[in-house]
Amino acid sequence: MKVLLVKPYNLSDHIQPSLGLGYLATAIRSHHEVTILDCIKENIKVDKLDRILRQHHPDVLGLQCYTFDLEFVREALARAKCFRKDLITLVGGPHPSAMPEDLFRRAGEGLDFSFVGEAEIGLPRLLDGLNHGRRNLSDIPGLVWRENDRIRSNPQVFSEDLDALGMPAWDLIHPETYPESQHGAFYQKFPIAPIMVTRGCPYPCTFCAAHVVSGRKIRRRSIDHVLGEIQYLYSKFGIREFHVVDDNFTMDAAYAKALLRKLKVMNLDMSWAVPNGIRMDTLDEELLGLMKDTGLYLISLGIESGSDRILKRIKKGITTAKIREFVRMIQQAGIDMAGFFILGFPGETVETIQDTIRFSTELPLKRANYFTYLPFPGSESYKLLQAKGELQDVDWTHFYFMNAAYVPDGMTRKALKRLQRLAFLKFYLRPHIMLYQIRSIRSLRHLFFLAKRFFHWIVMR
Repeated sequence: MKVLLVKPYNLSDHIQPSLGLGYLATAIRSHHEVTILDCIKENIKVDKLDRILRQHHPDVLGLQCYTFDLEFVREALARAKCFRKDLITLVGGPHPSAMPEDLFRRAGEGLDFSFVGEAEIGLPRLLDGLNHGRRNLSDIPGLVWRENDRIRSNPQVFSEDLDALGMPAWDLIHPETYPESQHGAFYQKFPIAPIMVTRGCPYPCTFCAAHVVSGRKIRRRSIDHVLGEIQYLYSKFGIREFHVVDDNFTMDAAYAKALLRKLKVMNLDMSWAVPNGIRMDTLDEELLGLMKDTGLYLISLGIESGSDRILKRIKKGITTAKIREFVRMIQQAGIDMAGFFILGFPGETVETIQDTIRFSTELPLKRANYFTYLPFPGSESYKLLQAKGELQDVDWTHFYFMNAAYVPDGMTRKALKRLQRLAFLKFYLRPHIMLYQIRSIRSLRHLFFLAKRFFHWIVMR
């Protein structure tokens, strides 16, 4: 069958390949003809989808779906069924993994199937079965479907052998064609490609729902498999910077050190970064040395808050005093740092947010990002808020970090946005920080993408 896999258009600030769609393409391409479409990169809004369907004439339309993609997905499914009534539609990703019944309710009759969690095992079984006229769905891992007005689902399965999944279908993605608007905003070398080394997260942070898709158990690719992908991207597509997008790349320090020692021997002219952030309590001096020696130029840290009360409440497992210690160790290793902070957790006050802003400017960070708290479906904090009936006012159509979709009790959306803007201005208007950012601009096109981010985060309300 002809399969079109789509990354929806949204207001995301970063334009980078979808590893999820790349892995799914690899899983099915031996039996099916696959195309990957990145609507953000190609600037394809949902009203242009009819043209895309006429161009590709797929038998199967698969859509990736984060919570902020729901409106695009709903409209895309409706258009797909109008284009061709027997077109098979399916959706996967974080939102369907956390709230499969909600997805079917929102999507209506336009949705045929969805997947909970990883779909590299289930999707080939589904498509091969449909292609041969088989309708037994009960043995397909993670599959969700509608049957006689009921939503049925199968247990999800996590692949233990990540090497067996292969690499993303890079020849269908063409990473060398992506612009200077990657996850980390700034970069050192170009072109850039993301890679995933491990999957899973065992930590209990209340605001995170990553485990819904990839589970609690850490699973690792073999070191040779990872380095083979790096060499392939380096040689075949000219990639010169790699973004490790794992949730926990450094959790197994022995594994990370062994990988970096082998990477060092390869002696590639490359840089790398960890734009998703890492946990500071997984680092030591030897690991930091290897990271720097292999081309890591900036380390992103999930600090989250400058209030010990909030850190404890969100189960971060660290204190502000410990954060200062780890930051000093990283600074001594000669690696620049960026910090991630979240403003507006449930139970936060203006005072705790001000503590976070103050704390961020006291740390020797080169960059900082201030996200407004989002109640991610599937996270512990989402479940607690739902149980207390505090999600009625959430703005699901603007479920972005810059938009204050949720506001804690005692605060207004306008006040939270004002505090977020204040945080950015206080951090970045310091002369030495401004100079650092100016020196990090690589091209006029890079400056254009940075200006767009500034508008989205600081100017747009």
